[in-house]
Amino acid sequence: MSVTVVLTEDAARDLGEIQDYVEKQDGRIKADRLLDGLRGVLAKLSDVPTRGEYPPELSALGIKQFRQVHYKPYRAVYQVLDTMVVVMLIADGRRDMRQLLERRLLG
Repeated sequence: MSVTVVLTEDAARDLGEIQDYVEKQDGRIKADRLLDGLRGVLAKLSDVPTRGEYPPELSALGIKQFRQVHYKPYRAVYQVLDTMVVVMLIADGRRDMRQLLERRLLG
């Protein structure tokens, strides 16, 4: 069963910010390669939407409606809704993810 993968406005903005940052730090080629990798991981969700694990910060609170996949060091947090995967957040996993998840998903 194939589902559609969509990004929220916040997640799309996350991708743009990641691209800008990496491009300034490491150049356009590395930024493009990173974005291709992130998009590839997200595209795989269309075939197996439940492949990601529960984010430990949310799972510890008993919240199991969100999942995540990795393209290290980045984490993409998403929700499976019927025939759609909605990507809510894409962030560097080295950030304070607990605070970010609380603000973005639970706020």
